[in-house]
Amino acid sequence: MAIYKEISPEQIKTAKSFLNQLVDVVQEDISGSNTRRKYQVFVTGGVGPGVTSSLFQTVYDQDFSLSTANPIFDMTVGLYESGSTVTDAQTGIDSAGKVRFPSQSLMMREKVDIYRQFAQSLLGNAGSSFYSPHDSTSASDRIDEAMFVCFKRLFARDQIKRETFAMNFFMTASQTWHAFDSSGESYSGHEGPNHNVTSASGSAFFTDIGSARNKTTTFGGSVASLAAAHNTNIKPGLIFYDRGVVVLDLAKAMSGSQHVKGQVNAVNLDGVEKMGHSGSDVPWNPYSKFIPDYLTSGSIDNILDHIATCRFSSGSNTAITFQNITNINSTLIFCRAGAEEFNYSGNPTYTNNQNRIRVIDEGQEENQRSFTFVTGIGLYDANDNLLAIAKLSRPVEKNDEKDVTFRIRLDF
Repeated sequence: MAIYKEISPEQIKTAKSFLNQLVDVVQEDISGSNTRRKYQVFVTGGVGPGVTSSLFQTVYDQDFSLSTANPIFDMTVGLYESGSTVTDAQTGIDSAGKVRFPSQSLMMREKVDIYRQFAQSLLGNAGSSFYSPHDSTSASDRIDEAMFVCFKRLFARDQIKRETFAMNFFMTASQTWHAFDSSGESYSGHEGPNHNVTSASGSAFFTDIGSARNKTTTFGGSVASLAAAHNTNIKPGLIFYDRGVVVLDLAKAMSGSQHVKGQVNAVNLDGVEKMGHSGSDVPWNPYSKFIPDYLTSGSIDNILDHIATCRFSSGSNTAITFQNITNINSTLIFCRAGAEEFNYSGNPTYTNNQNRIRVIDEGQEENQRSFTFVTGIGLYDANDNLLAIAKLSRPVEKNDEKDVTFRIRLDF
């Protein structure tokens, strides 16, 4: 028959530990069309040819159509409702209290709503704005044009480890673009488009260097400012460690004043290329810039496609890297078997048909002591219900000359 022994509270201990894993996201995973999933949930009304777009895109570690693919992070963009990109573009407020925008713009309300959603989640107030550095209140440090990168729980785990985050980001696109004069004729020597071409010399690394010394906790948990490795005075965004969210200030992370040309899904396209606030004299605005023109006229898919393919580039190099932290809560249970305990087995084969303990050497029953091999330990509740079984990696001999203590570790 089985033998039970009560475990006293003194034999149960709790402990905490953590595990670090290195996460590397390569450029091709972000820029590739098969590894970046879109969700066509936005559709325009009757103005123009019609535009469909996602509100966010998801980056996978392989072709997202495969069942083995794992989502790494979601990314989207948002605009602060009181920032100049929004206020300069709006034309008024309708009877329902909604802000009006011209037909040259696209998804402005959605971009504002996305910013408000992240502000509510990370700052505790939908009307608040992000600042980088995070402790600044200066208007020049306010993040009006934001890109949000939300890492999945599978990769961020319980939090991102401080001073391990780095992002390789291209601050400039190719300088090659196509300009028109006032008559619509192109200037010689200028070609394009450039909104999907990476600049060979525009790469920069954004890191959370110094965050271990300057620890700040906000509504959204631990937060730190990102800094450009080549010039730490440049603060291109924030990282919320507990939420696994990076808020990138596009005005600092990329050259927003650079002129840009390229196709966008504007509702007033009329069969010609337009970028930004286009006039009627030329087929597109030759002076359009990334900020505010591209962020205003492009759909969220247009903007994310540009960031993914141009700002992260394409190749096998690392685009984003960090270490995560998995918190481990452990319960340690010490099961002691004294010298006179657990030396008998309830297994029917332990005895012969005469109900006598089987021995190795026949005729030496009087000189041989009973012993067992422990292979598992069962944990029961007060009502003798089996809760768990701990299996040993190898059998352990137990006899009346051994006092053995087994340590069971439950991690969760």
